[in-house]
Amino acid sequence: MTFRPKFITFDCHGTMINFDMAGAATDHYSQILSAEAMAKFITDFATYRIDEVLGAWKPYAEVVYNALERACKRNNLAFDPAIAEDIYNRVPTWGPHADVPAGLAKVAHEIPLVALTNSMNVQIPHNIEKLGAPIAHVFTAEDAQAYKPQMRAFEYMFDQLGCGPEDILHVSSSFRYDLMTAHDLGITNKVWVNRGHEPANPFYGYTEITDVSGLAKVVGL
Repeated sequence: MTFRPKFITFDCHGTMINFDMAGAATDHYSQILSAEAMAKFITDFATYRIDEVLGAWKPYAEVVYNALERACKRNNLAFDPAIAEDIYNRVPTWGPHADVPAGLAKVAHEIPLVALTNSMNVQIPHNIEKLGAPIAHVFTAEDAQAYKPQMRAFEYMFDQLGCGPEDILHVSSSFRYDLMTAHDLGITNKVWVNRGHEPANPFYGYTEITDVSGLAKVVGL
């Protein structure tokens, strides 16, 4: 039987929005790093961003600043705070992956869509307005005072929606930020959008789609 959730909840950056931290870092460092070293730097920058969001909440500008500073130290590069500021300021300018607007439109008229995002309140409206489909609710890490993958971010969303794990379908391209925590919280209905960010991990129990256009079929639309 097809599961029809009360809400479809989404990771925003990476899943719906083309979150191009790698491109931003490449713009600044590719002239001084080899291709191999650049790939390592991008991986380190991403890994440090995960580490930075695991503690007490802090503004996302600090997450980017600290992660970039740590990546530079690890790769023996001079750290320039202006580069961290530029990368942070690019976040609201990024738009959706090409498949997202039409894919969301297929389901938005039947099921309320919700964004649960590791973002700031001043940033996210600029990303959401580019999606081309109505998002009924947007909950940020700033609202929750916690970043994913912390459970508190999801629990804040449940409280605001007045629902539980059994009521939602959660959609993400990331296991580490979303789907692992969703599993631990008892969200049994999950969709992994395979954008090549991470390898498959069937242990966590999900339906795999290659892009958001496949979501309508998952919910029987």
